[in-house]
Amino acid sequence: MAAPSRSVLRVLPRCQSLFFTCRAPSASCSSAHRQQCVRSYAAATAKKKEKKEETVQEKVVKEKKKVDDKNRHKPFGLTAWAPVDDVYMVRHYPKPVYETSVAIEMLKNFQKLDFSPENQPVYINLRLDMKLEKKKKVDPFVSTIHLPHPFKLDINKIVVFTENPDQARIAMENGAAVAGGAELVEKILADEITADFYLAVPDIIPKLLPLKNKLRKKFPKNKRGSVGMNIPKMLAVFKSGHEYMVEDIYVNTQVATLDMPKEHILENIHAIVKDVASHKPTEFGPFIERAIVCSRSSEGLHITFEELLPQEEKKA
Repeated sequence: MAAPSRSVLRVLPRCQSLFFTCRAPSASCSSAHRQQCVRSYAAATAKKKEKKEETVQEKVVKEKKKVDDKNRHKPFGLTAWAPVDDVYMVRHYPKPVYETSVAIEMLKNFQKLDFSPENQPVYINLRLDMKLEKKKKVDPFVSTIHLPHPFKLDINKIVVFTENPDQARIAMENGAAVAGGAELVEKILADEITADFYLAVPDIIPKLLPLKNKLRKKFPKNKRGSVGMNIPKMLAVFKSGHEYMVEDIYVNTQVATLDMPKEHILENIHAIVKDVASHKPTEFGPFIERAIVCSRSSEGLHITFEELLPQEEKKA
């Protein structure tokens, strides 16, 4: 029993020394690991990527080249100047352009072949060049003119806005359907009063603003000539006047009825073309690019409108 106990006592001190010597490296390793984890200096700033200078390229607007077909054996992009046969593809040949008087005769003949009503409306469609100098353009406009031969049998119904009793009396004497002040606003909003045109004196315009969304294009404006102090003159224009407007770059309006004499239709077309051409200065070139006439039941016919323009417009 004494021998084993002596051996144990000899071994224990040796084990203790080995135990402490083995723990020492592990402690140093852990402390070294901690020192590596703790950063004692600032991180280097990341280099910003230099933005490449963007070269601004000017937008080159490609203008459509106008090809002069006068000396060509055939129009550019088409088959020939005129078809040889009676049956042909329309898109392969240029559209024929007729004199205005010839086109009206053709419309009258179409009506007989179609057995359509004789009193059907005749329309004119004009395509306009709205460009002015640089980036400026002609603003879309509304115009009222007196046709030489009116095709409407009824006189236009007109409402005159004024708070002056004397002006209201003058308006009624000159053919106004209704004349009054701000009390008419509620009646118009409730559809109790409707009219073809609405005229007003300048002082009452602020009181009519609630009607802007209701009347829209019929709302009295200086540009349309429906605001002014000369009430008899305005009534004379709008009672029997014909109104047309520009939508985008087109004017599409009725000019006559097909049962009217050809001369009367020609004079009405001339009056509208002349009035449209007057809205653009002649130094900026011709205003009208294309003109088409048609009836309600016929195809559109391209017409030569140059002879309808004033002499100054022709030279431009």
